[in-house]
Amino acid sequence: MREKILHKATEMFLNLGFKSVTMDDLANEMGISKKTIYSHYENKTMLVEESTMALFWFISNGIDEIVALQQNPIEELYEIKKFVMLHLKNEKSSPQYQLQKYYPKVHESLRSKQFELMQDCIVENVRRGIDMEIYRNNLNVDFVSRIYFSGVTSIKDNNLFPMQIFSMPELMDYYLEYHLRGIVTPKGRKVLNSIINSNQE
Repeated sequence: MREKILHKATEMFLNLGFKSVTMDDLANEMGISKKTIYSHYENKTMLVEESTMALFWFISNGIDEIVALQQNPIEELYEIKKFVMLHLKNEKSSPQYQLQKYYPKVHESLRSKQFELMQDCIVENVRRGIDMEIYRNNLNVDFVSRIYFSGVTSIKDNNLFPMQIFSMPELMDYYLEYHLRGIVTPKGRKVLNSIINSNQE
């Protein structure tokens, strides 16, 4: 039952937002009593924390599997983006933003884990891209990986990028292209353009 509660809560948090979903909503949706939920999760914060961490590890493993395929580094970033967006339901409810606002401790813990994961992934991606001559060889790899993380987290700030103006899939596409155009060689630009053109068809 604990797993079922976690699964349903995660789905509702992603679709409706961490703040919007109450324990009553969850109980009604599952057709169980609130008491049953509280017998597994002491309070909503505990449920939010376990939900975000379970999702983080699921996405982390998925990214590891994509990286293990050793694709072209530019294609790899697009595949990772596709996978993450699919499992975060395109972030329609700005889950990250709500998490930061209403559950700051959970958000902080998640953010540091995300940084470690993304740092390793992007450093490896940039190094391979340089070896394959599709990224410029004069890049400061550590700077590029950190600025990438900084950008990915900043575009999730609703104050900077209101959802009325930008959808999350749109923002991720803009940002990924912006990031890659800054680091590719002419050879890499051809790969990037072909991916962008095939995505638009």
